[in-house]
Amino acid sequence: MTQPHTDCNSSEHGISRRQMLHGVAGAAGAVSLGGLMQPALADELKRQQKQVLLVFNDGGMSQLESWDPKPGTDFGGPFRAIPTSVPGTHVSELMPHTAKQMHRLALVRGMNTKNPSHGSRMFAFNGDPKNRGVRYPDLGAAVAKFLQPDDATLPPCVLVKPYSGGFDYKAAGFLGSQYGTLLLGEGKPPVHMTRPQSVSDTADGRRNEFRKLADSRFTKGRRTAETSAYARSFDMAEQLVKRRDLFDESAISKRDAERYGTHKHGRHLLLGRNLLEAGVTFVEVRSYHWDTHSSNFDLHVSKMGDFDRPFAALIEDLAESGRLENTLVIVLSEFGRTPKINVGLGRDHWPQAWSMCLAGSGIKGGSIHGKTNAAGTWVDDGQTGYADLFHTYFHALGIDTHKTEYNNAGQPLPLANEDAAPIKTVLT
Repeated sequence: MTQPHTDCNSSEHGISRRQMLHGVAGAAGAVSLGGLMQPALADELKRQQKQVLLVFNDGGMSQLESWDPKPGTDFGGPFRAIPTSVPGTHVSELMPHTAKQMHRLALVRGMNTKNPSHGSRMFAFNGDPKNRGVRYPDLGAAVAKFLQPDDATLPPCVLVKPYSGGFDYKAAGFLGSQYGTLLLGEGKPPVHMTRPQSVSDTADGRRNEFRKLADSRFTKGRRTAETSAYARSFDMAEQLVKRRDLFDESAISKRDAERYGTHKHGRHLLLGRNLLEAGVTFVEVRSYHWDTHSSNFDLHVSKMGDFDRPFAALIEDLAESGRLENTLVIVLSEFGRTPKINVGLGRDHWPQAWSMCLAGSGIKGGSIHGKTNAAGTWVDDGQTGYADLFHTYFHALGIDTHKTEYNNAGQPLPLANEDAAPIKTVLT
């Protein structure tokens, strides 16, 4: 089915182990050279194999049709609020399956990120650092830097998304292309990953050795971020060749097919789960077309339908397998939607009062931070920004942001804006 175009005309739309860890983090001091934390803490975190799953709804998921409904108000819209597995906590009726998992989730209902532009997307990924003249790493690169096991056999950061794939080395910022993000467009493996049958293992091995030798000679005296990224993309493809099974849709069980669905976002969330199980440290699953400037209610029926059941299935699967305890799950957008409904029955950009969700590692299930007023127009209590979220992410993973720094070629840099702080309400 053709996706109706509802986005605004902005050119910025881009298509293309718990208590022990907290104790160790509290004892951590300054970082060592290279941007790492104290070796003892770094080794412990990697041994625990912490992972992160980011579900990013590009364009702005409506808080009023999801985490913070306001039925019966001037701006509440046509949908009811339904009870969840946490007494007294309600979500939109468009989330019946997620409602049953609320005891495993934490809500932040006091988001105020101030910037209504799609350019604010960058702060969602890098924690809104102060401008120090450097390209800060995205969350995935930072997580990989701190948490990627030394014996990892898969790319550290993978983004599953609609449309095109590729390799985004710039996402790693000053950390270097080894922490860049592999993009799996349409949830498909990189092109040309399947080796022709006419090429034997021996011949393939020789070709790769020749390529690496040629790369090494070429980069002598001319090493750049681009050439490093090019070589890194080959390494990632080589790793994934050994895990073709991750992309075999014929292996999807009947139960998973029913729970995750046959639609794109559901299959991408299922692939995200499988990538975590395979050992990828940071996985992002991104969906588009949440920018509902018109037909907000009809489109949220569709979009929330694609999100609700597979997301609930994902949380349930991570919990049942025991992986949720060591996996931080984040559901985030660029901003929320305006309480006021426009002439096209849409909601526009609204960064002043919206919601996001957390679960898993270091997160207190069933908790809520922040509160909006009765009409949902402003934050009444617990105002939160992107930088607060970043401090919260790191603390949930066992990394004390006040005692750990990056070291960018001798330049000490905070992990997130030092004027912010972790949200203690949602942390264990």
